[in-house]
Parts: sequence; C-alpha cells; structure tokens
Amino acid sequence: MLALLAGAGTYLGLTGGGELGVFGIVDGAVLGAGEAEPTLEISTGRSLDDLAVTLDGRPLTVTPGDAGEASVTLTDLSDGHHTVDVVVSRPFPHGPLESSVGFSVDTTPPTIRLLGPLEPVPVGSEVTIQVEVDDPGATVTIDGEQIEPGPTGVVDRTYPEPPDGEILVSARDSMGNLSELSVSVELALPGMPGGPPMIGVHATGYTWATAELRDPIIEMIGVGLINTVQLDLKDEAGDIWYDTDVQLAHDIGAVTVLWDLEEVVDELHARGVRVVARIVNFRDPRLADHAIETGNMDWVIQNPDGTAYGQYGGFANPFDPTVREYNIALAEEAARLGVDDVLFDYVRRPDTLSELVYPGQYGAPEDAIVDFLAETLPRVRDAGARLGASVFGIAATRPEEVAQDIPRMAEHLDYVAPMTYPSHWGPGEYGVADPHSQPYDITYRSLLDFVELTEGTGAHVVAWLQDFSLGVTYGPAEVRAQIEAARDAGVDHFLLWDAATTYTRAALDPIGG
Repeated sequence: MLALLAGAGTYLGLTGGGELGVFGIVDGAVLGAGEAEPTLEISTGRSLDDLAVTLDGRPLTVTPGDAGEASVTLTDLSDGHHTVDVVVSRPFPHGPLESSVGFSVDTTPPTIRLLGPLEPVPVGSEVTIQVEVDDPGATVTIDGEQIEPGPTGVVDRTYPEPPDGEILVSARDSMGNLSELSVSVELALPGMPGGPPMIGVHATGYTWATAELRDPIIEMIGVGLINTVQLDLKDEAGDIWYDTDVQLAHDIGAVTVLWDLEEVVDELHARGVRVVARIVNFRDPRLADHAIETGNMDWVIQNPDGTAYGQYGGFANPFDPTVREYNIALAEEAARLGVDDVLFDYVRRPDTLSELVYPGQYGAPEDAIVDFLAETLPRVRDAGARLGASVFGIAATRPEEVAQDIPRMAEHLDYVAPMTYPSHWGPGEYGVADPHSQPYDITYRSLLDFVELTEGTGAHVVAWLQDFSLGVTYGPAEVRAQIEAARDAGVDHFLLWDAATTYTRAALDPIGG
C-alpha cells in the first residue's frame, strides 16, 4: 500500500516513439505520515530544456542530474488527491512525450475523543477510561496495552482504582498517522463536587517533620476519620517551612526547610487527602523585625509615636504593597506546587482598641483587607487552588474590631473559616450564659450568622472547631457537640484546631459511615 518505491522504476508514458522514465510514485497510491515529500527521478534521454513538470497545474523546479536525467521533490502536499504531469517537448513532426500520475496524501491522524471519566471520581473507586476513535481500523493502546476498538470505534480499559499520573491513549491508522491523548483522572477530593465534606486537622511545620505527631494523623486518614490536612507553610512567627522561591522570605531569614512541599502534597493526594496550605498574613514577627532593622517602617503597623506596634511579635501593614505582594507570592507559589487550598490567617488588623498608624492608609483597615483578598483570589485560582480565610467569631457582629467585614471578604473568597472556639467567647454572647461550657449552643448560634452573612457571595463556610482544653477540659463529648452544632447550622465542612496537633479520635465518625 505504501506508495514510495525506492529504487524501483515506473514508466508512466510511452508516446510518439520516445521514452519517458519516471521513478518514484505508483499511480493511485496513498502517501501517509513520513511520505508526504516524495522525490521523482525522471529520465528523458533528451535535453532538460524540453522537460516540464507540474503538480496540480503548478510548475515545479527541476533539479538536473546526469545527462537526460532530473529529479523533482514534491513539497507542501496537502491532504487529498494530486496529479503530477510530466511533459517532454519534441520538434515537429513528433508530438510531446506526456505522462501523468494520480495519487493521494493522507497525513491526518485519527481523532480520539474522551468519553469518560468526565467528572472527578471517588478516591479508591473503580474507574473506566473510555475513548472513541473515528477510525475503527486504527490500532489503539491505553497505557501501553493494545485494545481492539469495537465496531463504533469505542475503546475502554478499567482500573480497580483511579490511576496515578497521566494515562497515554494512542491511535495509529493504517497509513502510520499517530494521535495521542493524555488522560488524567481527577479525584473527587473532599470539598469538591462528587466528594465528601472536608473533615480535617491542623498541622504545623514541625508536626509534619515529627513522626510522633505526623503518624497519628496519617493513621486517622487510613481509617477514614479525616480527609483533609491543613499544613502550616508560614506560621504566626513568620517562619516558612519549605524551600520557597520567594526571595524576600530568604532575605528576612524566615526559611527553615523541614520538608519538600511537592512531596508532601503528592503523598497526601495519593491517600485521597485535600491539602490546605495555611499562610499567616499580617502577624509576622520575621518581617517586622527585618523592617525595623532595615528602616522599612512602612511595612509595619505603628504606634502614634512612630515605633512599631509590638503585640504578637509585630504586625505587618496591610496597606503596604510590598507586604501584600509577599503574601500573595507565597500563596500563588503554594498553589503551583499543588496544594488544593490556600487558607489565610491573621488576615486582619490587631485586636486592640489603642490608636494605630498604617503608613499609606487610604481607607479603613477593612478596605485594605478586602482589597488584599481581591488581589489574591485571581492569582491563586489561576495557579490551580481555592482561597479561604480564617476569621474571628466576633467578626460576624463586630467587624471593625479586627477589620474583617465578612460579606465583603466573602466576595473574594471560596470559603470563610470562622474560628468559633467556645473558649474565645465571653459570657452572654449570643445569649449563651457560659459559652465555654456550652459548646453546642455557642457554635450553632455563631455559625448561623456566618451562613447568613456569606449567602449569595459565592463563598461557603468551613468551621474551625476547638479540640483543646483551656480552663474547661475538652474531650470527645465537647468536640462532638461542636461537630453536631456545625452540621445543624448547615456547615458540613470543618477543621479541628489544637496547637499541640493531637486530636480526639473518639469524636469523629468514619467518613461516609
């Protein structure tokens, strides 16, 4: 079937008592991939001045060879039918020697169309990769295994669980034309369509570097108690625990490499776990100390006398472009390294009633926070992640105290994560006499507010729940009461907080159970 006959001669025409020899293409041939620029060798026994060659009526350039011989390379051949005409002129009374050959070019590979899966699939479930090939006679492979297409060109291969990485589907037709399609099976991770609610725990940088703390979390994942890990990338001290490419982090001495972020993400994704990267924003002692040392005082919130505000070890200025870009760059990088969510914390002003100075201030602190989120959201989404923000419980009713205007913030977030820890409420809040001893009541009533405040914004609510003791001992009953309160308030997604990162397993039901 292949048309190019290397070394073989074909006489296309013998007329008028002369001889015209043409080598190269068989009449009626089809040229496939790798054959679309054939060379014709022509022998006339006459002067080449008498030779004319055309392709579909277009004159071609003839390359002289030995006496009476020439070659012509056929270039720019489009798919479809073509005709080569070879004419040797002769003086009267002889007529010209003429010959033509018709051939076709087919360099179009088969088309592969993915039929499934088209939606994320549950972790650990059986999955079938199914494609349709528009040439039922093509040779099709999925992940290296050749599979015979059905009469309609449909091919499939079933895996007992979603395969890791990309699966290569190839289709090669009878002319050697090859097409390939890379298929990635997207997992229905927690918090996504088709996946379960996010149920997770907080982990510090040292948690993940310490087997005694990390292994119990891994074990909780293994038995189906949690499906989400919130991992600190930049914490309350301004410390960063992976080798970031954001140069300012290195300049201020913030980087201590404890693990490789991409490796951690890959490990957790392989277990079907959603990875939430926590980045503490404006509470940043590392940045504040560097700003004071280098005279970059615009980077920090100040007291009225011009000194740096010192509570929490130092607070960065949410109005300053350098401060904002530092945090946005870290968030964008984390998303590109594979985390599913970036969760901002301390995305607020200090919770102090004293007068503060914000260099470059152009509005209320609430405006700076909203603008910061508006700058961040498109960059994080473009990098492949969602954006959330941890907020104070009191922000629902007293937004100016910490510059967290929930409805305005929610317009620029994928979710709001209220820290409704019972220990953080005073007596009588929401009509609850003793919130710390009434975990269900305070959690339920405060979360109802957040559900209402985020309605219509496009953001949903992920609750932070208390799993630590502070004055009142918290065990399974107290943690469970908050979980039930959240669900009753319409909040199915939650994260447990314990600074020591040891968690109350007995409060958790098996996911899906």
